[in-house]
Amino acid sequence: MNYLQDFNWRYAAKRYNGQPIDNHKKNNILEAIRLAPSSLGLQPYDVLVIEDEELRAKLAPAIYNQPQVTESAAILVFAAWNTLTEQQVEGYMNNIAATRNITVESLSDFRNMILGSIKGKTQEEIFQWNARQAYIGLGFATAAAALEQVDSTPMEGFNPKVVNEILGLEEKGLSAVTILALGYRDADKDMLANAPKVRRPAEEFFTIYEESEISA
Repeated sequence: MNYLQDFNWRYAAKRYNGQPIDNHKKNNILEAIRLAPSSLGLQPYDVLVIEDEELRAKLAPAIYNQPQVTESAAILVFAAWNTLTEQQVEGYMNNIAATRNITVESLSDFRNMILGSIKGKTQEEIFQWNARQAYIGLGFATAAAALEQVDSTPMEGFNPKVVNEILGLEEKGLSAVTILALGYRDADKDMLANAPKVRRPAEEFFTIYEESEISA
């Protein structure tokens, strides 16, 4: 049950002390993101790991000068693919074939199913679908950080257009959808560092359907 204690320990840190993260811990968090599930296994987003202080300072105004950007050890920018191309699908098929030691031809039905699904969606629908996959990665990152006893702060308050411009994401077919700060809390400056976690009671939050209710 230790992981529940870790999840209770974590919170969205408001202030950080600038202490760097051990590379082993950082790499474990990044690997957790890489191992996160995504629809069809496509992983239609990239994660930018930004530790450089000058670059974070440059990004800060676009993230409304929230102190976590410059005080943390690093920020992760989750950038969704703006679209999903046949070339990207082909790359995914090649990766599956190489990883599982099978032929690309044996994946033709899977490939055609993905491509058929793409054709039925607008570019905005595809982008929103890609963005939702990025949020799954964000969830895995916050959980992994808690298990590593590293603080994190999910952040949606930023100007995507400016962040994209500074990081040159548009040219890469990407758009920032969420940001995660990583580091260690500054308990002296963060008034919520030791506050009890506030969550809805389980009996209000969960609705459990019994078999008798379903069949009635």
